[in-house]
Amino acid sequence: QVQLVESGGGLVQPGGSLRLSCTASRSIFSFDTMGWYGQAPGKQREWVAAIPSGGTTNYTDSVKGRFTITRDTAKNTVHLQMDSLKPEDTAVYHCNAQKHFGTFSRDYWGQGTQVTVST
Repeated sequence: QVQLVESGGGLVQPGGSLRLSCTASRSIFSFDTMGWYGQAPGKQREWVAAIPSGGTTNYTDSVKGRFTITRDTAKNTVHLQMDSLKPEDTAVYHCNAQKHFGTFSRDYWGQGTQVTVST
């Protein structure tokens, strides 16, 4: 059973920064992609950023230039550095790990960490 544990959320003023962390219970290289999703109140969960095991990072347009996803393989951890935060970034952020099996994919999720951007 895979466990993903997020941390680092909180309340921050507009323009501020937060760093989210996601620690996996096994090597993150055992997954094809690690990523972050955000779920704002009353909305569906949406993809934010991803870091494939052998490729380049990807971001949704609204966070490009402000968010950075990185990984620390020694600690089985993926980070999401969030800078220049805006009120519309407010959401519960969930860590995702995806493993491909041919045409089938298995997704694993963390419990989420709340990010609130407000004055």
